[in-house]
Order: sequence, then C-alpha cells, then structure tokens
Amino acid sequence: MALRYIYLLRSSLPRMLEMMYWPLMQMLTWGFMQTFLARAGVPAEGGVPMAAAGALIGAVLLWDILIRAQQGFSFSFLEELWSRNLANLLMSPLRPVEFIVALMAMSIVRLSIGMIPIIFLATLFFGFDLLSLGVAFAAFFAVLVCFAWGVGLFVSGLLLRFGLGVENLVWSVIFIVQPLGAVYYPVSALPAWLQPVSWLLPPTYVFEGLRGVLIDRVVRWDLLAQGFAIDIALFAVASIAFGRMLQGARRAGTLLQTGE
Repeated sequence: MALRYIYLLRSSLPRMLEMMYWPLMQMLTWGFMQTFLARAGVPAEGGVPMAAAGALIGAVLLWDILIRAQQGFSFSFLEELWSRNLANLLMSPLRPVEFIVALMAMSIVRLSIGMIPIIFLATLFFGFDLLSLGVAFAAFFAVLVCFAWGVGLFVSGLLLRFGLGVENLVWSVIFIVQPLGAVYYPVSALPAWLQPVSWLLPPTYVFEGLRGVLIDRVVRWDLLAQGFAIDIALFAVASIAFGRMLQGARRAGTLLQTGE
C-alpha cells in the first residue's frame, strides 16, 4: 500500500511541489516578520530578543510539521475515495490495521518531502536550525506526529461514514488547534477559562516546551511526557471511533457511494 502511494507521488511533480509550497510561504512570511520585530527592538518572552530565541520561526516550523503529518495521512486516504477504490481495498485481504500503518508511513514520507527542504532553507535565510535542538526536536516531532495521526485517523473514519461531504475537514479540522495550542504565544496569554482546554491538547506541551528550550535553555521533559501520554489516549479513542465508523459504513452500505 505504501509503495502504491509512493508511485503515485513519484509520477506527479505538481503533487510534490505543492507539499513544499505552503510550508515555504509560511516560513518566509513569519521569518521576515521575526526579522522585522528583532530590528524594531521587540523582545520575546523574558526579554530575550526574538532573533536570538528563534521562538517565532521555530513555532512556524513545528506547526507546519503538525499540519503536514495530519494532511499526509488524510490525503493518502482521500486518494482512495477520489479513485473510488476504497470498497475494493476493504473487500481484499488487507486488514484495517495494515491500511492504517501504510497511511502512517505515507504521512512520514509526505512530511519529509515537504519539510526537510524548508528546515534547511530556514537555516540559510534566517539562521535558525531546528535540527540543532537534537533530542528535544525528536521528542517534539514524536508528540506532534502522534497527535496528527490521531486526528487523521478520526477524520478518515468520518470520511468512511459520511463520504466526501465532510472532505473539507481534512484541510480545516487541524486549525482548531492553532488558537488553543499555544503555537505563537504562551498558555498564560489565553483567558483563564480557556487554559484548561489548551492543556488537553498535546501540541500545547510541544510549543511550551519549545519556548522553554529556546528562551530558558531548559528541556521540559515533564511537559513532553504529559503531551505524549495524552497522545496515546487520544489515538486510542480515534482508533475505536474509526473502527465503529467503519462498521457503521458497512452496515449502512455507504462504502460503494464514498466517491459520490
């Protein structure tokens, strides 16, 4: 299954360019904004100059990793709906868990194609090397990708059950996280009643941890452990929901109409 999607990508240059286009635009836009704020003398949290901390450009790159991982999972699933091939797959010996593992693998492949060049361009243009965070970056990556897979799995279940009528969720649902996940500002900037909601989202722990590394020079392993624990719980819930929606689609006989 993974090879099928890789062959599809390899034969389509526009698809590959599209995976890099939006991360590049995001990186350039926010990178130039960070440069402007630094030159204007605007300090980041704790009085550390933004150019030194790299908090803004780092948050942009990690946010794009989250988006690309979720969309990489969901887009591969959408390919089966668009080609009206899903019913054939589900009637084959392919097990749902094998299908999900293939979607996870393609999420990493699409993420690598889209983000690896952007990470190196961020170093070239703005002097911010995300890979220099080392083990901390690996932990950030794991928490974000696991959350992205959970969201992608849940959205795929909705697509199974309701068809392409909910297709827009593939692009839009992850953006619910952006205002609540402390991407560009600390959790303390949110209203008090929203802060508990923010702490229910694994990305919050990543972006708070990023500011801890870049500003306080401390890796908050406690935050990352909490975020990963929530990830596991949410992925388990998404897996159960996917299984039930698959069964519901089979009972309702909607699998053959998912391409409509």
